[in-house]
Amino acid sequence: MTQPLEITPIGTVIGGRVEPTDDHWGGPAIIRLDPDFPVEVVQGLAEFSHLLVVWHFHKAAPDDVALHARNPRNNPAWPATGTFVHRNHRRPNQLAQSFPHLVKVDGLDLHVVELDAIDGTPIYDVAPYFREMRPRGEVREQSWQAEMLTDYWE
Repeated sequence: MTQPLEITPIGTVIGGRVEPTDDHWGGPAIIRLDPDFPVEVVQGLAEFSHLLVVWHFHKAAPDDVALHARNPRNNPAWPATGTFVHRNHRRPNQLAQSFPHLVKVDGLDLHVVELDAIDGTPIYDVAPYFREMRPRGEVREQSWQAEMLTDYWE
């Protein structure tokens, strides 16, 4: 077995929501990159509308990982599905990715909306969203997913 990858955050979420909840995400927040980075690390980023952001569910307890099938949001109307079908903190590494809208770049502060991470969240990677790298072909989803996320965004 290989050694685990050790990574450190490159930034932190500033502002926005302070506690995680299931729905009504989308307000403004800042991704504040490490002040030790030269400002050139974001040169050209403002030309993009959206980012791909990798972050950590830092308020989740490691013992809250759920390696089994369960009903999304404990709703018995939705079928039990496995850990890797859910997009929440119960994942083994408790990592997530989001695709927020980039409003502006101010030095090493990335002003965004539609980031579903909370104030203080460690950021592990940021990249521009490239349309050409989105899924190709038809995208299949389960029927319960659209119902569950009806109120996800503000």
